[in-house]
Amino acid sequence: MAILDLKGVTKTYGSQPVLGGIDLKVEPGEFVAILGFSGTGKSTLISLMAGLQLPSTGTVQFRGKPVTGPGPERGVVFQSYSLMPWLTVTGNIALAVQAALPRLTAAEQAARVAKYIAMVGLSHAASRRPAELSGGMRQRVGIARALAMDPEILLLDEPLSALDALTRANLADEIEAIWQADRKTVVLITNDVDEAIVLADRILCLDPDGTIGAEFRVTLPRPRDRAAMNHDPAFKSLRAEVTGHLIAAGAQATAEQRRSLPNVTPLHAMPRAYARAAAARSDARYLQFSKLHKIYPTPKGPLTVVEDVNLTLKKGEFVSLIGHSGCGKSTVLTMAAGLNPISKGAIILDGAHVEGADPERAVVFQSPSLFPWLTARENVAIGVDRVYPTASRAERQEVVEYYLERVGLGDAMHRLASELSNGMRQRVGIARAFALSPKLLLLDKPFGMLDSLTRWQLQEVLMEVWDRTKVTAVCVTHDVDEAILLADRVVMMTNGPQATIGKITHVDLPRPRSRKALLSHPDYYAYREEIIGFLEDYEHGQKKEAA
Repeated sequence: MAILDLKGVTKTYGSQPVLGGIDLKVEPGEFVAILGFSGTGKSTLISLMAGLQLPSTGTVQFRGKPVTGPGPERGVVFQSYSLMPWLTVTGNIALAVQAALPRLTAAEQAARVAKYIAMVGLSHAASRRPAELSGGMRQRVGIARALAMDPEILLLDEPLSALDALTRANLADEIEAIWQADRKTVVLITNDVDEAIVLADRILCLDPDGTIGAEFRVTLPRPRDRAAMNHDPAFKSLRAEVTGHLIAAGAQATAEQRRSLPNVTPLHAMPRAYARAAAARSDARYLQFSKLHKIYPTPKGPLTVVEDVNLTLKKGEFVSLIGHSGCGKSTVLTMAAGLNPISKGAIILDGAHVEGADPERAVVFQSPSLFPWLTARENVAIGVDRVYPTASRAERQEVVEYYLERVGLGDAMHRLASELSNGMRQRVGIARAFALSPKLLLLDKPFGMLDSLTRWQLQEVLMEVWDRTKVTAVCVTHDVDEAILLADRVVMMTNGPQATIGKITHVDLPRPRSRKALLSHPDYYAYREEIIGFLEDYEHGQKKEAA
């Protein structure tokens, strides 16, 4: 008998359908992963399984009995940590154990709490409170708390999506090890194809209409090592198949371009005669990082965060900066933006030293910092009005609306920023940056707060608009696939402090690029292996000679 059985399950909020006719059986001991774009009803589905919501029609059964509410046999781990901030790690887990297993003696409860704290590697932090823990550690507490309640099935609602790539991969490996040890039944909601393939026996894709659109059996032998799978034809084939289905399901028709960009000159553009004269000598060394250092004063003396960074970019080149958290990637970017003073060395853009912020250097941050009371169009217009002082009002309006259309917001440009989704707000941030016609585009983990499938869409948007402008660009990212997809070169940073450039990989893949085409390119996995290998070398703080 299936441990969990959904028959004809629908869920509607008011007149808005979210799930439409879900039929799903989960067998005891099975690990099922459910993939889908934001808004497809993944979290609603896990809430129905947990009994936190009831279906509009259809039934959810656990071991043949209707689910009418939450129960200790179904342990849930959410994306947000939901920990009691005043309790320690031990206190948070003990509270759950006392509620779920009241018949255990105090000693048995304490032993159970200690067992699961050790299982997720937090024995050294058992007396800390949530505010003293990293994001990955807090999520480990949530997993330990759910396991300690001894559920028959573990329901994981995107538990790793808020974490950086390395922490996410390590915690996914721990989840698999725990599952192997206890053989709990697991349903994982995720937006990461690799994560689903590494962990699951079966992958289900939830389509935008709220139905299960495809099912994939994962027959790769366990344990599944990410580096080893990079060479496995079966992994590559399955990855391409799942990705292809998701891209097809999430594809949205975009409006035909209705506007052409007006011929207006931005404030920071050089006179054309001078630009032509300077091009021959400056384009090959358009952006230069020369012996760049960042040193912060501390009570224990100066702390060198970034040391001796040397890098030259050609005009129109796209470079990705990648490395572990704390390796100085964002520090380098904020110095290039003029938002962070340079301690030693120099950054030279188009022959001039970078000193202070300037619209010639446009920045897209992880959070786009829009004015919530202004519309998307008004948020973009603020910068455009400053950068094109000699253009007419109509010409400036054309610039704003051209780029909003290019990022797929032609029908939403008059909506308030506060009414837009995270993905739509980030589109506004991208449009605003390109609309400034900058000499340099700086992207600081621009899609880091978005689910990976929305990230795919916006990467396509970014590449399409960049391909039209060929602006010189530097993108900080944790995502290996994103780094390869976007860049002409991937620059890898060593661990901090005293972080510097450890290796540079030239990405010789044809443009324009698409994720689907890259997956079938014979060189793609070689680039991937090279970068993953570098990151693994530095995972535990090893410091090697720069290549």
